[in-house]
Amino acid sequence: MRICFATNNKKKLEEIKSWLGPEWEVLSLEAIGCQEELPETGETLEANSAQKAVYVWEHYGIPCFADDTGLEVEALGGEPGVYSARYAGDHRSNEDNMQLLLQKLQWQQNRAARFRTVLTYISEKGQHQFEGEVRGTIIEKARGERGFGYDPLFVPDGHNRTFAEMPLEEKNTMSHRARAMKKLVDFLKQNTN
Repeated sequence: MRICFATNNKKKLEEIKSWLGPEWEVLSLEAIGCQEELPETGETLEANSAQKAVYVWEHYGIPCFADDTGLEVEALGGEPGVYSARYAGDHRSNEDNMQLLLQKLQWQQNRAARFRTVLTYISEKGQHQFEGEVRGTIIEKARGERGFGYDPLFVPDGHNRTFAEMPLEEKNTMSHRARAMKKLVDFLKQNTN
């Protein structure tokens, strides 16, 4: 089955392909000819995820899923949340985002946080949303070379390594995106030929 994942992020695509398996041909935005920036003007992860999936469905006519992910830090009232990718400004540098987060947490004892992903799937059969989350702690200094975004600062509960220190296969057993993806995969297997 051909399906579009509304991203051009190669690491996200790799992560998702490992979950879906060979029976699905997962296409990036580039692969379907989508060059434009997808709309992301919602106030919530749910709204942004839906906005992107609907745009691809309406303009390219291919079943599509889109995600929006946020890091929500307790001591910062849920920041950066829906603004995680552009926390330090529109230039979207992972390093700048992490530095701003560490600066804001400098004097905080409570470093509890959660990653949350919302996936929206849309096809001729309608629209469905799936959510996954993982709780953990923000450490004081980045560790690890793998992953992306805030992965070098996030240690999931029950572990002593950051997401960026874990092999993809290990991260995929517990990540927020993996948990949302498992719900989507189960849905697709039950509802597609």
